[in-house]
Amino acid sequence: MSKFFRPNLDRHGRMARGVIGALCLIAGIIVAGDVEWWVGLIFVVPGLFAIVEAITRWCVLRACGIKTKF
Repeated sequence: MSKFFRPNLDRHGRMARGVIGALCLIAGIIVAGDVEWWVGLIFVVPGLFAIVEAITRWCVLRACGIKTKF
């Protein structure tokens, strides 16, 4: 199990996930203010998860064996 949670992202992957997470978070906040709150939540939750992946240097897809570009 410890092999599954081992950091598996380099600098480029961390930056990509951080940018994607920030964009999703901003979009979710904007959508939640304009439309229903639960629609914004659809963007906020994945955005926060992507930011956590960037901070911890760990990608769930890579941990499952799926190849990613970054």
